[in-house]
Amino acid sequence: MGPQAGAGLLLLLLLWATRGGQVLTSDAQQRYTSIVDVANGGTWGDWAWPEMCPTGYFASGFSIKVEPPQGFPGDDTALNGIRLHCTRGNPEQNTHVVESQSGSWGSWSEPLWCPGTGFLVAFSLRVEPLTFPGDNTAANNVRFRCSDGVELEGPGLSWGDYGDWSDACPKGVCGLQTKIQRPRGLRDDTALNDARLFCCDG
Repeated sequence: MGPQAGAGLLLLLLLWATRGGQVLTSDAQQRYTSIVDVANGGTWGDWAWPEMCPTGYFASGFSIKVEPPQGFPGDDTALNGIRLHCTRGNPEQNTHVVESQSGSWGSWSEPLWCPGTGFLVAFSLRVEPLTFPGDNTAANNVRFRCSDGVELEGPGLSWGDYGDWSDACPKGVCGLQTKIQRPRGLRDDTALNDARLFCCDG
């Protein structure tokens, strides 16, 4: 095996390991330049498949899937999904929605948009810490920072606290991947636990 083939294999293995066993398509591998994540994500579930904006598109807005509070003795899951709304800088033209795996509960909010032609560049998750015994929810809400510094907070729930902001993408977010706990029957469900975002430069 020559040095170029060996380097390619090493890159593929690194991608597999860092994506939780999910290998990106060759198009996605060529397009993204970095990945941003947060340190306070929930511990349950598995990383799903990554989803990317079309080439030349960036996330200008987002929406979330949230289950409202269930009350006693219901099982709360709170944040169940995140969608990126990808554009070429104008949310009124050619919007493309991407979504990695989402939980089973709740409904989708209306999109929140960066002003003007801005793109999403960083995010922060609101996560409820482990409660035992108790009804765990993991991620409850998400906020994004736009390229002009404007911060957008989703209409999620208020349990837990926001962690530190992720690093910022140099130009904009172009994809995402979610960590989801599958339905557990009569046991405690948490749905979305964590997320990470892909950065592109063109």
